[in-house]
Amino acid sequence: MTNAENSFMHPASKAYRFMVLFFVSMLTFGSYFAYDIIGAIAPTLIEELGAARGTVGAFYTMYSIAAIISVLIGGFLIDYLGTRKSSMIFSTLVLAGATMVAFSNTVPLLMVGRFIFGAGAEPLVVAQSAMLARWFKGKELALSFGIALTVSRLGTMFSFNTGELIASHFGGYKYSLITAMLFCVLSLAANVVYVFMDRRGERTLELQDEAAEERINLKDVKEFRPSFWHISMLCVLFYSAVFPFTALSTDFFADKWGISRVAETSGGFLYQVFNNFLHMFNTAGGVSSIIIFASMVFAPFAGHLVDKVGKRATLMIVGSIIMIPSYLLMGFTQIYPAYPMIALGAAFVLVPAAMWPSVPLIVKKEHVGSAFGIITFIQNIGLALFPYLNGLLRDLTHTYTASMLMFAGLGGLGLIFAILLKRSDAREGGVLERAG
Repeated sequence: MTNAENSFMHPASKAYRFMVLFFVSMLTFGSYFAYDIIGAIAPTLIEELGAARGTVGAFYTMYSIAAIISVLIGGFLIDYLGTRKSSMIFSTLVLAGATMVAFSNTVPLLMVGRFIFGAGAEPLVVAQSAMLARWFKGKELALSFGIALTVSRLGTMFSFNTGELIASHFGGYKYSLITAMLFCVLSLAANVVYVFMDRRGERTLELQDEAAEERINLKDVKEFRPSFWHISMLCVLFYSAVFPFTALSTDFFADKWGISRVAETSGGFLYQVFNNFLHMFNTAGGVSSIIIFASMVFAPFAGHLVDKVGKRATLMIVGSIIMIPSYLLMGFTQIYPAYPMIALGAAFVLVPAAMWPSVPLIVKKEHVGSAFGIITFIQNIGLALFPYLNGLLRDLTHTYTASMLMFAGLGGLGLIFAILLKRSDAREGGVLERAG
């Protein structure tokens, strides 16, 4: 390296590359916070807005409907415009949607805002992946993806552990939604900085735009083997049993167990935020965030375990089995929900750690983009349907017991497809069970 390349601000330096990583990671912090803020403040939202639980679930449904559409066109837009222009479009849509949600006074406008937000948030994640590949391919690619995902999930952690506190401290749910909007402003600002840094790096390093990974080519579909479709079905069932549940879990824990919305303490607002995190097992939002906390802490170890021992299909079976009693315990007993939520957190670590790396092993290299696109498309169909069903069941039965049966049933169906996956993989050579 020359002296110039050793300089902190030279695009060829490691320091510059990791500065890029910081701003690329911040791209989705705001959207993750804003996505989960609805669930985080669901009890207050239901009271102040006079909304039914089904309506709160429908806010997530509108997001996922937009995500279904954006998956079809987002990858092509990234390839056509490049990561810089397309990501700015997506970040702007995220901010526009979050702003509309923050300042809407009617449910229909809130729905429109969530739709616009979803139209930007989902393809922004795809653009983020293309950015990371552009800067870290052949270098610290796995590390960069891990850091970006951790920063994104910090947005979810902050959402569940501060949403109700912001609402109660400042006097209304709108302040939580405005906070979500401000975090989206922060993410847009991070995108602007990335654009300038990337433009400078492109001139110096002759960087190549990476194609968006999640892009559907329907001609590839006929090439997929049974194991791919078993993974696709397991994916939609697994995620439909997790995210639609967390969409109203804060309300569930407050409703059934009377868990407080915020940790009681005196002191300034920032101290209260710190105290909420410190007592996350004692607040409704904090208990909801256990799943995400577990994935942040243990996902890197789970990924290493999968690489070392293989047994991917077996681990997906184990994760699916764990889900079923977790939901049944919450639905039919008074056991404190933090304990089954820890078990759910274990499932949320095991299944994705085994599932997503399995896809490139069972499809041809040139079909990987279509494979991920199809799985994401199918996944969002479930994420559009089940949050609304969760809320609707609560409104009809006045308890969450039926919802817990539904989620346990999804876990049972997921278990069936995980077993089918292991059988089909054995017929196709057993690649998923091999280490490495």
